[in-house]
Amino acid sequence: MNYIYLYNNLINLTTNKLLYKKLSIQDTFNDRLLIFLFHFAFFLKVFKNKDNEKKLQEIYDFNFRQLELSIREIGYGDQSINKKMKDYINLFHAIVSDIHFWENLTLNEKKDIISKFLENFNNIDDLVEYFQDFFKNLSKKTLNSYLKSVINS
Repeated sequence: MNYIYLYNNLINLTTNKLLYKKLSIQDTFNDRLLIFLFHFAFFLKVFKNKDNEKKLQEIYDFNFRQLELSIREIGYGDQSINKKMKDYINLFHAIVSDIHFWENLTLNEKKDIISKFLENFNNIDDLVEYFQDFFKNLSKKTLNSYLKSVINS
């Protein structure tokens, strides 16, 4: 199954110039990658259930293959890519673990999580609010609607 619509939607959210302008964030590859990983982690959190297990694994594999292709396009060599991918996958799993109980966390705990991974960001309050809204919006739709439609950034 092709998950390019979802991947492109996550990339569009991640590269949204208004987000970077509002949050006064530099638009670097590393920052975009971290924002992408947060979007993807929230996506998996919302739709994780027994019925979606196989599909979410396919989406996970597809997204990390696409990420690897993006790293190759930047010009990293094969050895560097393997190390980078391992680092990114470990980082992603740390994010997933930390946001597992997102809806039960206090505002300060949410800020701590975001700050832990995005330490160079000045507007953590705005970023927490952004991901809180993203989390709520994800919860309002079905997995299939996100696989076939465009997410508004």
